Amino acid sequence: MSMEELQFNRMTGVEKAAVLLMCLGESATAKVFSELEENEIRTLTRVMINIDHIPADLANDVMAEFHQAQKRNPGMYIKSEEFVRNAIAGSGDEHGDQLVSEILSGVESRPLETIATMQPRMVASLLENEHPQTVALILSTQRSDHTGKVLSFLPEELAGDVMYRIAKIEKVMPEVLAQIEEALRREIGGVSKKEQQEVGGVDKVVDILGRMEKGSDRKIVDSIEMTDPELAESIRKKMFTFSDLVNIDNRAMQMILREINNDTLTLALKTATDDLKNKIFSNISNRAAEMIQEDLEAMGPVRLSDVEAMQQTIVKLALKLEEEGQIVIPGRGAGDVLV
Repeated sequence: MSMEELQFNRMTGVEKAAVLLMCLGESATAKVFSELEENEIRTLTRVMINIDHIPADLANDVMAEFHQAQKRNPGMYIKSEEFVRNAIAGSGDEHGDQLVSEILSGVESRPLETIATMQPRMVASLLENEHPQTVALILSTQRSDHTGKVLSFLPEELAGDVMYRIAKIEKVMPEVLAQIEEALRREIGGVSKKEQQEVGGVDKVVDILGRMEKGSDRKIVDSIEMTDPELAESIRKKMFTFSDLVNIDNRAMQMILREINNDTLTLALKTATDDLKNKIFSNISNRAAEMIQEDLEAMGPVRLSDVEAMQQTIVKLALKLEEEGQIVIPGRGAGDVLV
């Protein structure tokens, strides 16, 4: 089509943009296109492909409006989402994807989020004089690895008390979280949460304990046991892992293995320690042990998630047998007592 049939003041923004780009030339247009989304390029090119002539006065009007717009809005335009994503990715932050997701999902800056970026020792110093329940609420909103590091800088008695309180938390009312954030705002800023936030609980405690130095987890659970033996036992059960099977007696191991097929066992042993492998091989027939060893040697790369799934299957079976009273798993509270 010819642009003579259109008047400048009746042109759409897309038509003006198409004319402007055609006036600027192919090279400039190519650079602009490299910054646009595909749907934007399609919209512009649909207009461009039908233009066969641009009157001089129309071209001048479009260019004049462009210059005026530049004066009204000096500076530069940035694809902010892409900029933020690339900048965080370039920082090397191991939690970069989670941070980008939170930022782009519209989560506003909050004191509790700022704590996640602070040094653990600094967070511990900030919180050590607060009431244990306040500390528990704050730390239950943090990443488990970060919480574990913060706890390592707190007095042992306080750390045990805090972990006990985290285990008892299920949900926090928005006004309670708002009060905590208000208290933190003067030092680290932020806004209150609008909805209830699920924090804490036994799973949170187990996750945190699993990321702490070996030995520290047991001390904290022992501290919790003094206040709430049942809760401590619930935590111990969830802390039981596949590698802990090395500590059970041969009779219990044989009962577990009777319920597990060789394919599941082989995959589960892919990342097992030599001690655990030897423990298992000593409780099955020589032929079965040789077959599993051969399969392990011939096995190529496998997904870690698949291995962990098979290990968890065996762990769940062990816990089930323990719950039924058929086996005893050492190091797990009252279950240690043999009569």
